[in-house]
Amino acid sequence: MTGADLNPNGVYVTFQNGTKPVVHFEFKGAASDRWVQISKDYLNQPVQITLDGKEVSAPVIQTVFTSGTGIIEGNFTTKSANELAIQLKSGSLPVPLEVIQSSRVEPTLGRDSVNRSLVAGAIGLLLVAFFMIAYYRLPGAIAVLALLYYTALTYALFRLVPVTLTLAGIAGFILSIGMAVDANVLTFERLKEELRAGKSLRAAVEEGRRRAFPSILYSNLATIMTAGILFWFGTGTVKGFALTLAIGVGVSFFTAVIVTQMLLHAAIEASSLRRRRLYGVEEKAPDSRVAGAPVAAV
Repeated sequence: MTGADLNPNGVYVTFQNGTKPVVHFEFKGAASDRWVQISKDYLNQPVQITLDGKEVSAPVIQTVFTSGTGIIEGNFTTKSANELAIQLKSGSLPVPLEVIQSSRVEPTLGRDSVNRSLVAGAIGLLLVAFFMIAYYRLPGAIAVLALLYYTALTYALFRLVPVTLTLAGIAGFILSIGMAVDANVLTFERLKEELRAGKSLRAAVEEGRRRAFPSILYSNLATIMTAGILFWFGTGTVKGFALTLAIGVGVSFFTAVIVTQMLLHAAIEASSLRRRRLYGVEEKAPDSRVAGAPVAAV
């Protein structure tokens, strides 16, 4: 006998004594008479119920049936009883399953999509590098070197953790690049202000770093805290975004505050790199007055 002999409307879960779940079944047509005969021939013997050659249940016939209906008892929970009822309703598969076609999708949402995102990120990085060098000149070039170091260090951390590069993860990484650029912009603008105020190059670098540091610190802390909240409450894609963002922002803070400053101090030690115009500020015009000469007053 097969599942096709069962009446789908006659298969359902009911409760014996109000609390114990059992599975009611009903055969249709000639299968009803056959079931009655089976109950006579195999009384007190198990009836094996299989699906695709695997045993689903093996209830024992405990009585001789007079009709094509009956119940299956056991240590069922409501969930397991419903599962058995669904399996009985499903009938039988007339043919074995055959794999016609199979495909494999990369766990990173598609290698092609990730590659395109990486290319877009590289183009964005090149545009940022061009802007930094064109506007900030030597400090901009130093910032680009620090960004390259940042990119290599962040990628190494991604491999160490490890972090799977999904589209959301790449978005978090690119956003952290923006945070790194923002930190450098704050520092360099302060540097230019100090140079315009007439300070020496060394003093301007120190004062610019000191005045920009609180803004850089608080903005990075706020971003990392936000990423932590997203990671704690988010799932899947959101967690990937939050993790890459937090790692990227942490590394960008290190490169902006430590690496960029080290390179700046190394640059000002070279006499050929001390000209103010290399830092985006025009050279001071020399004083044309002769020492000791009287100043004419009108």
